Amino acid sequence: MPRTFEELVAEGEAAPVAGWDFSWFEGRATEARPSWGYQRLMSERLGRATAALDVQTGGGEVLAGAAAFPPAMVATESWPPNVARATALLHPRGAVVVASPDEPPLPFGDAAFDLVTSRHPATVWWEEIARVLRPGGTYFAQHVGPASVFELVEFFLGPQPEEVRRRRHPEAEARDAEAAGLRITGLRSERLRMEFFDVGAVVHFLRKVIWIVPGFTVDAHRDRLRDLHERIVRDGPFVAHSARTLIEARKPA
Repeated sequence: MPRTFEELVAEGEAAPVAGWDFSWFEGRATEARPSWGYQRLMSERLGRATAALDVQTGGGEVLAGAAAFPPAMVATESWPPNVARATALLHPRGAVVVASPDEPPLPFGDAAFDLVTSRHPATVWWEEIARVLRPGGTYFAQHVGPASVFELVEFFLGPQPEEVRRRRHPEAEARDAEAAGLRITGLRSERLRMEFFDVGAVVHFLRKVIWIVPGFTVDAHRDRLRDLHERIVRDGPFVAHSARTLIEARKPA
């Protein structure tokens, strides 16, 4: 017997949101992955580094997938549950996890690292990245691109203005990086299909990825959630598209 709206919503509300493990969504939602394989490329660069920093590491799951760490490996994270999760995951491999707010300054000295990485940072402070990089050092990251998952955003919040849709555009990020003194050496972007098979998956996603619908709660959005549930039951999966940018920048020697 199909689960009811209330049952599905309760499941989405009860699911834990710490870390960046998305295995809970198996069978309930899908997202295509970028063709470039960020974790593999990151791992290759970490293997050549001597001192590296992973900014906004989340629960450390992506960084932990690297085959090898450089002699000095540091990660930052702001959310206390993720700090604890990343510490437990990364400390056994010799990496240090630093609790740090997602705002400047980074708690490190000038020219401390020859590699800075990040996967889906909520904020990017280019001047700070340039400051902590050694001359000749590299920033390598996968960013969330413009208008990511906006089908879902606009379902709950209504049409968004063009300036909001263009935030985090790859070309704008490249200009900001260059203004901070970095030189762009690689820039790629892709839009990728997502499918949500039930409203519980949407609830969990919006609780976990909190910047999609800021301030999301089930109580505040129950009517739209019910509309979404009825739409999925009637028409099939809710389809959205994520935006991803692969960016590499070098600090001149």
